[in-house]
Amino acid sequence: MLDEIRGLLILQDRDRRLITLGKELAKLPQEEARANAKLNGDTAALKKAHDELIAIELKVKKIEMDAETRRTTIKRLQTQQFETKKNDEYNALGHEVVRYKKEIDDLETRELEAMEEVDIFRKKQTEAQAQLAKTKGFVEEDLVSIKQRHTQMEEQVKEVKAEREKHVAEVSEDYLPLYVKLMKSKDGMAIGTLKDGKCTGCHMKVIASTAIAVQGEKEVTQCENCGRILAVDE
Repeated sequence: MLDEIRGLLILQDRDRRLITLGKELAKLPQEEARANAKLNGDTAALKKAHDELIAIELKVKKIEMDAETRRTTIKRLQTQQFETKKNDEYNALGHEVVRYKKEIDDLETRELEAMEEVDIFRKKQTEAQAQLAKTKGFVEEDLVSIKQRHTQMEEQVKEVKAEREKHVAEVSEDYLPLYVKLMKSKDGMAIGTLKDGKCTGCHMKVIASTAIAVQGEKEVTQCENCGRILAVDE
């Protein structure tokens, strides 16, 4: 293989590794966002459960206050009954006492039902807290892993860049501009190999003279279809 081609292949290998590392690094913020999204979802679920519990507890409190208000009213009415000397007024007050006692019975029934709801929502809050704690553990592990991978990949980028600088200095300046141009226009693959008479870059069959020139390994030859530099398949 021509030394020029060999040097370019080594350079392409380093450049392709840098491209791959760059893509992987670009994905890390997305992975971090997905991890935090899981945490945000469970945090929102816990808040909802907490708010529902507070709401039902306030409902119970209001029912208790309404019942207590009616008990106070009953005592007042009974006092008025004791003080009145008129039968009609006495009976009217008695009817009011009965009505308020019935309302208290209804409120106490509603209070029992609401207390059962309190138990249900308290359980939901406990379950939401447990789920959040579990998710938090997983997310923390994921974030630590993402951070470690980020550090490792940045170190790899530094190493590969250092290797690239070393090899780029060994590449002939006659072909370096062409290589750089092809890397940009050919999706990071400036050099293809000739296999079964076809360019592995564009998968098109090359003409006989191109195949002969590549096999002869006396000069740098390009695919007439895609323009990639061609190397002998070894």
